[in-house]
Amino acid sequence: MMKVSIGVPVYNVEAYLRQCLNSIMEQTFTDFEVIMVDDGSTDNSFSICQEYVAKDNRFKLIHQENKGLAGARNTCIKNMHGEYITWIDSDDKVKPDYLEKLLQVQEETDAQIINCVRHDIKNGIEYYYDYTPLYKDLKRIELSGRDALRGVLFDRYSIIALWGTLIDRKLYKGWFCSQGVKFEDADNKFKLYLRTNKVALVPEQLYGYRQRNGSIMGNAIRQKTFLEELKVTKDLIHFIEKYIYYMEVANIDVEEEHLHILEYIDAISTYRATMIENEEDKQLYFEYINKYKEKLKRYWNM
Repeated sequence: MMKVSIGVPVYNVEAYLRQCLNSIMEQTFTDFEVIMVDDGSTDNSFSICQEYVAKDNRFKLIHQENKGLAGARNTCIKNMHGEYITWIDSDDKVKPDYLEKLLQVQEETDAQIINCVRHDIKNGIEYYYDYTPLYKDLKRIELSGRDALRGVLFDRYSIIALWGTLIDRKLYKGWFCSQGVKFEDADNKFKLYLRTNKVALVPEQLYGYRQRNGSIMGNAIRQKTFLEELKVTKDLIHFIEKYIYYMEVANIDVEEEHLHILEYIDAISTYRATMIENEEDKQLYFEYINKYKEKLKRYWNM
């Protein structure tokens, strides 16, 4: 059994794919496999993946009809054999010591989940951030899974995404991504926190997150009408309700957390409303949000 399985879902990313796969090939830690799932790409992505399979036997390629990012992740999981699992999105890239440093922290802490933080890539330029407001003196933080879960909603430690994380394979038993919704990685990470012995948070910017117009998140922020925005908001509500469910499973069902969830809904809906041009549509949007908040308050007897 190799040490690490790297999942790389691929869909129409020919402009960035070689940078991603090269960053994996250049890892200082070498005992890994790469499971690339081409999710019905219509550009040259599949052919590029084939190049890497031909020159490095650690790279495996699976082609499937388009099932979306969650469907590609589920196929990756079924074909992974490593002791640990990490995800690298096919338009992103990682530092050469990405695996080495995450594995080093795992050995030092015995944590089953190890998170690093990201830097951004915009128009080919890498931007690095000051994480001291989140990580005092840029020191590593160790949390219980329960405490990590409580910090996820407002992304208190910048660990909400599935990528940039090394996770013990045992935690993935019976795990799958919800297909047909956005934010599939974050809302399915909740379950992993409840299964872990410990979460180690590393304030090193080892993961390069590319911001581009054609990405899922890029498409998500360009809605114009109430009905268009409603599609994204319903996925956000799905995300919130998954969070509420796992909070209740963990018996974190206190008034303070309910207030945090309502604050989160206020913050995210205010942000989403700025993307609606028509004032009448904005009013409809806030009416929808307020009705949903009232529904939650009734559920919590607030």
